[in-house]
Formats: sequence, C-alpha cells, structure tokens
Amino acid sequence: MVSFIQGVLLTLLAAVTIAIVRQRNLFGVVILAGIYSFLMASVMIVLDAVDVAMTEASVGAGISTVVLLAALYLTGSREYPSAHTAAVPLFVSAVTAVALIWGTNELPRFGLADAPIHRHVAPSYLEASAKHEMPPNVVTAVLADFRGYDTLGETTVIFTGGVGVMLLLRGRRKRLKSGKEGKEGRA
Repeated sequence: MVSFIQGVLLTLLAAVTIAIVRQRNLFGVVILAGIYSFLMASVMIVLDAVDVAMTEASVGAGISTVVLLAALYLTGSREYPSAHTAAVPLFVSAVTAVALIWGTNELPRFGLADAPIHRHVAPSYLEASAKHEMPPNVVTAVLADFRGYDTLGETTVIFTGGVGVMLLLRGRRKRLKSGKEGKEGRA
C-alpha cells in the first residue's frame, strides 16, 4: 500500500512539474509551486520524515507562496516568450540528471540496516540522546542539541532571504508611489 501511495505522489509531482514548465501565467506557476510543496511534504510523511514534511509545508508552501504572490502583485503576472532556444538549459539539466543518477548508483539501498550511517553516526546520536534529559525524543535531541548551529544557520538564511525580499518589494513600492504622485502633480 505504501508503494502505491508513493507511486501516486511521485506521478503527481511529475505532472505538476510538467505543468509548471508549460505554464506562462506566473500566478499559475506560484500556485502550482505551492501544490508541488504540499505533495513533497506528503512524500516526506510517507517516508516517516515528519519534521522535514512540516518544514517543507511551512516554508515551501506557506512562506514562499506568500512572498511570490507579493512579488507578482508588484511586478505583473505574465511571462513573455524567450527569444533564445532552450537547448543549452536542456543540455545542462540532462548532464546534471545523469551525474546525479550516476552518483547515487553506489549508495546503499534505502532502509538498509548496515548502511555506513547506521554504523557510525546514528549509534553515537542514540547513545548521547539517552543521556539528555530535556529533549522529549531523539529527533528533537539531534536537531536542537547536536545540530543546533546548523539549525541556527538554516534559520538565519531563511530570515535573511525574507528580509531581503521585503526590502526589495518595499523599494519598488516607494518608486511606484513616487511615480504616481509625480504624474498626479503634472495633470
């Protein structure tokens, strides 16, 4: 049953990806990107990575969608056709896909109990998590205690990106207001 659900979700992800590529209305692209994020969060839930699913749903579908809709409000929602062919981007994408597939050939199978990560890193995290009294579970202990600086760095990057986008949108809004006031004063 899980394989069937994964297959359906991956098929929907592929369909949404194709729809995003084919779409010329940027509002439609933003909405489809939000749908893609929710589907990806569903895939993470099926894979028992609920913490990653929650992050994907909140950041990928929530915050990103709101920021992109705000940007569309200020810039317009129509993408104009490119004068160049798509041969170079398609070639780069194909080379990247082949490199990623080739790079994953030597990885251990998913869920394999004697994978290198289960022999070296995971036992030390489990052993150290048992000694901690504050975190309620191993996932929280790993994210908050052992990877605290990493989590702080990720939060800082997201915050900085959000502030940057808001500053860019604010600057555009000021220019639009000053342009309207100038036209009203001349009329």
